[in-house]
Amino acid sequence: MSVRFVLAVPAAAHAAFQPVAASALTMSAGRLGAIAAGLVGLTGVAVGGLALRSAGRIGTGYRRGGPIAALVAGVIAMALGGLVVATSDSGIGTGNGRGGAFVALVVGLISLALGGIALARSRRAG
Repeated sequence: MSVRFVLAVPAAAHAAFQPVAASALTMSAGRLGAIAAGLVGLTGVAVGGLALRSAGRIGTGYRRGGPIAALVAGVIAMALGGLVVATSDSGIGTGNGRGGAFVALVVGLISLALGGIALARSRRAG
C-alpha cells in the first residue's frame, strides 16, 4: 500500500459526500415543503387581509374566525419554513428549498401580524 493511495482515500471519500444541486425539474422534499409553507402563508395573508378589512368577519360567520385562521396559517407556515431551513444541507440556489423556506417564514410572519391586528380590531368592534 503506497502513501499516495492512503492520502487519496480521505479526499475521495470527502468528495463523494458533497451535496449535489437538484436539477430544475426535480421536486425534492425541501422544495415541496417550502412550496406548501408558502401557499399556507399566502392563504393566511389573504384571510388576514380580508379579516382586517371587515373587522374580523368574513362572510356571515363567527367574528373571530378569520383572524384566528390567519394566525394558525401563519404559525403553520413559519413552522414548516423553519423545518425546511433547519433540515436543508446546502445553501440557496441548490434546489433544497432553502430560498422558498425563507420566503415562507416572511409570509408567515406577515400572516401572523395581519391576524393579530384583525383579532385585536374584532375584539374592539364587538
